[in-house]
Amino acid sequence: MGKILVVDDEQSMREFLAICLRRAGHQPTIVQSGRAALDKLRDEPFDLVLTDLKMPGDLDGLGILKAIKGGGVRRAERHGLTPAPIDPEVILMTAFASTETALAAMKHGAYDYLTKPFNVDEINAVIERALEKRALVEENLALRDRIAGRARLGNLLGKSKGMQNVFELIGKIHSARTSVLITGESGTGKELVARALHTEGSRSKQSFVAINCGAIPDELLESELFGHTKGSFTGAIADKPGLFQQADGGTLLLDEIGEMSTGLQVKLLRALQERKVKPVGATEEVEVDVRVIAATNRDLPTEVSRGAFRADLYYRLAVIEIRIPPLRHRREDIPLLAEHFLRRFGAEQDRTLRLTAEAMRKLQSHDFPGNVRELENMLERAVALSSGHMIGVTDLPEVKQPPPAEVPSEFPSDGIDLDRVLADVERGWVLRALELSGGVRKRAAVLLGISFRSLRYRLDKLGLEKGTDDPTDEPAGD
Repeated sequence: MGKILVVDDEQSMREFLAICLRRAGHQPTIVQSGRAALDKLRDEPFDLVLTDLKMPGDLDGLGILKAIKGGGVRRAERHGLTPAPIDPEVILMTAFASTETALAAMKHGAYDYLTKPFNVDEINAVIERALEKRALVEENLALRDRIAGRARLGNLLGKSKGMQNVFELIGKIHSARTSVLITGESGTGKELVARALHTEGSRSKQSFVAINCGAIPDELLESELFGHTKGSFTGAIADKPGLFQQADGGTLLLDEIGEMSTGLQVKLLRALQERKVKPVGATEEVEVDVRVIAATNRDLPTEVSRGAFRADLYYRLAVIEIRIPPLRHRREDIPLLAEHFLRRFGAEQDRTLRLTAEAMRKLQSHDFPGNVRELENMLERAVALSSGHMIGVTDLPEVKQPPPAEVPSEFPSDGIDLDRVLADVERGWVLRALELSGGVRKRAAVLLGISFRSLRYRLDKLGLEKGTDDPTDEPAGD
């Protein structure tokens, strides 16, 4: 059943339609002029507008139709309202039918055109078909949004298998109180994962507090975490709550936890076990309800084995571990991330920016030791130094080709992912061949010693840009 706006200057017709629509289970709203209709449409969403064509005043049924389909009645976000995802369907009614008016109505997006007088069954049938069409459009939009949403979670982007695994794990644990350890190289987005855990979970309305444990000297870090009392040390001129207390009810991110001294690790472990903190200089503990998330780019099990990190604290923090893959292991995410950064930097300069196919291939061939942060900085520099709307290879800083794969002298104790290793090698050679051939796939295939069809298959499999071929070079029948 639908929410329907009825517009007609004749009272008898308004009353007739209101009765018919209510009997059919719809929710009609009745107005008698075009201006009143637009006011209603600006205030609330409708599924369908049923309007008379000829009405007194300066806004008739065709004018209402044009305003709706032209987007002129969408509710404004600046008023704190959420715009309807799609416009309502519009059915026009008239006692003065003509081919010209019918064509004009359909041209401007009317769903149908009814001639008065009409019977109840006729108008109900037309309304049902219009509402079915609208429901189908909404369903398609919702499906598109769900598909698009798989590549994004909060400020995290990624359609690669590695990032999809991260998204799935966040979805399972976001509302748990369980401690989480986020591991990954510098620049992979560990804080973004922590924020996604917070904003997607039940603590989202409470504070998210983050601290870099490696950026603060040990003697100050204890005070920052647990707070201190007035006079507890030189410079403590007043009581100060620590970050545990500031994050009470919410989330505390301990970034670069591997840099914390073993002495302070003992106090942190007690705070996690007892859910209490003792400010420096205090005699009593303070209860806190905090979800702790730790992050590090270090190999903590190795740090534990050499005595640099407490095993009991590691197991307390790593109840659940989220590993973020480096960018070189998810190269299929590079186009998605690049597009996101170009939109952001372009908006700051009121420019619409795109990468040339050659520039994209150049990015995808880079190893990105600095990961996503390096890609972001690289594109920010390119945007600042470029002019126009296209970012080319010359706008990018020098990027290096991935080094040839070498077989290590010792096999890793935890094994390898052979498919991934081979895919990295294959990707490097394919990108190099495309670069040398100027992006012409036929020439790249010759350099690689494979068929054109095989190259296309490999480009699809590796999720790479397909290049730009000279049509005269396209081999017939291959």
